[in-house]
Amino acid sequence: MDIDLWTEKYRARTLKEVLGQAASIESLSKFVENKTVPHCLFAGPPGTGKTTAAMAMARDLFQDSFERNFMELNASDERGIDVVRNQIKRFARTQPSENAPFKILVLDEADHLTSDAQHALRRTMETYASSCRVILICNYSSRIIPPIQSRCAIFKFTRLSDEAIMGRLEHICRSEEIEIEKEALSAILYLSGGDMRASINLLQAASSSAGKITEEMVYSISGKANPRLIKGMLKLALEGEYMDSIAEMKNLLYKQGVAPIDLVRQIHRELMKSDIPLQQRILILEKMADAEFRISEGANGEIQLTSLIVNMHGL
Repeated sequence: MDIDLWTEKYRARTLKEVLGQAASIESLSKFVENKTVPHCLFAGPPGTGKTTAAMAMARDLFQDSFERNFMELNASDERGIDVVRNQIKRFARTQPSENAPFKILVLDEADHLTSDAQHALRRTMETYASSCRVILICNYSSRIIPPIQSRCAIFKFTRLSDEAIMGRLEHICRSEEIEIEKEALSAILYLSGGDMRASINLLQAASSSAGKITEEMVYSISGKANPRLIKGMLKLALEGEYMDSIAEMKNLLYKQGVAPIDLVRQIHRELMKSDIPLQQRILILEKMADAEFRISEGANGEIQLTSLIVNMHGL
């Protein structure tokens, strides 16, 4: 099975199956019961169920007529004013079929729409509100113009809980007959950071290898470092064992293939969970911010990380 197909295969089909967004789902369920869905704006991090919630609500509402009364567009593919004037307007102006109260248009990644396109969309939402309701989905609601925001019911989606993701991953493992270690599941939770889509893709990639899925396999496939190695490297640097810490850093960069920018961000994550004195942590974070900026601007990653390591002990 190709990568990313599990994401679609195990997508929740009804609102009852959508995980982790209790407050939002309760409100959407009320919309379905009353058959009065307003224009909506779903905002939040990727992989938290925004598109799934919109599709599940439409399925609950339309039942058998779902295919005829629902359309999904991705604004990052076509982001200009023409897509609003043509595709969106054409769909919005036609009447719903099979006695449906209205149609639903989902516009994914709406924060990629140009300003002109958003102003044209505002007018379309106004004119055809009786026949079509629009659900805008974005990562950053601040990129949607205020006139559109004022016409929408805004739902903020947050990162999913570890329990919600763990339950879904265990369900997939049972369905696909995958043998996986508990430590490997914990590693997927650590790497996905509340992103359901990322966690499913990691599980699918790891399952392509023969045998039982292990923790080491998950970190190897993800291109990220095991947090235990990061903690060991930090400990050596803070104790003044610079050469040993640098050797561990080079091992992560060149033998395990961790990108320098990812390594800096993982160091930051582990540093924030450590018991290092606050004042020292603040000084290290300042150095880390400089290193991250320089690496992102094209500076040599090994040199910047070496400088960060040798500066940790004296701060």
